[in-house]
Amino acid sequence: MAHLDLHHFICREDNYGVLAHDHRSGATASIDAPDALAVERALKTKGWQLTHILTTHHHGDHVEGNLALKEAFGCTIIGPRNDGEIPGMDKAVAGGDTFTFAGREVRVMDTPGHTKGHIVYYLPSEHVLFAGDTLFEMGCGRVIEGTLEQMWQSLDQLRKLPTHTIVHVGHEYSEANARFGLSIEPGNRALQQRAGIVAAQRTKGEMTLPTTIGEELKTNVFLRPESPEIRKKLGLENASDAEVFAETRRRKDSFK
Repeated sequence: MAHLDLHHFICREDNYGVLAHDHRSGATASIDAPDALAVERALKTKGWQLTHILTTHHHGDHVEGNLALKEAFGCTIIGPRNDGEIPGMDKAVAGGDTFTFAGREVRVMDTPGHTKGHIVYYLPSEHVLFAGDTLFEMGCGRVIEGTLEQMWQSLDQLRKLPTHTIVHVGHEYSEANARFGLSIEPGNRALQQRAGIVAAQRTKGEMTLPTTIGEELKTNVFLRPESPEIRKKLGLENASDAEVFAETRRRKDSFK
């Protein structure tokens, strides 16, 4: 079976739109629906018809296009069971659930922290993770509704996925995340190199997606609480991984 065709585009100010298309069946999923017009333009560019929306969480910049797209295409909206109201939702899922999209198994993982019921979608046959606002390139989501402990447990789940897993995230925050990362782990050579690559990409107006779990394990300070340099920088040499993560996230919240 051929791999899904993935198409990325920027919508709103910094949201990533992602379409996943199966050429054999014609099935096409939008990962979240930040803006209906942007999704429709992307579909028209590719010549695809929308059949599904896979929603990660209830925030407006991820569901605003749901109802308009459902009216236009009659698509099926799948979303989190425990994350507030998802407009137009047809099927509610939670961690541990599986369903089939275009003949492929989709595993649902609970990743609370950014919101109380945030979920992500993992397609093992595609080696693909749709991470929403839980994991970003060199970053992670702000903890808004959940707790820092919950967010750490969510990220710890994701960092245990196979290193070749391709990760698609909800926002383009790579430059800011790289700057923050270097303030916490300035001696990380992989991060130094990646920061330079990302800066060049953004100067050209290029998108920086996708990333991989392996790349994030090397360059994402939120996934690296065991790093001696990070622990020394934070003055937490003997703390738990969860405590190191929590302090790193608190510092990001106030980083300029």
